[in-house]
Amino acid sequence: MNEEQLKARLKALALRVLRLVRSLPRSVEGQAIARQLVRCGTSVGANYRSACRARSKAEFVARLAIAEEEADECAYWLELIIEGNIMKKKQVDPLLRETNEIVAILTASRKSASGRESKIKDRKSKIGGD
Repeated sequence: MNEEQLKARLKALALRVLRLVRSLPRSVEGQAIARQLVRCGTSVGANYRSACRARSKAEFVARLAIAEEEADECAYWLELIIEGNIMKKKQVDPLLRETNEIVAILTASRKSASGRESKIKDRKSKIGGD
């Protein structure tokens, strides 16, 4: 998956989160979860876009880590909706699966980018160019 495809997938995730939030009950817990879910569900794509504009590899990795954390938080709130019987599992599960896939993609990307950064630093220190 290339950068533009992932940006589109993350925007689609945000839109799906917004649609799900509209279906949450107007109870105290439903509204509390809605606020958290809107915040983290929409910030994944925004943070990834920010990572793509990073001026250095270290900045890219740091911003990618933020996107990963936000996606993982989104999964947490979706799990809470299911386990707290706030909505039926069949309504939430497809979005939870997509969110978990995105967490895996972002985690792999961050680890890959971090590994390349470490290897570059190691190479520089071996040749005295640090």
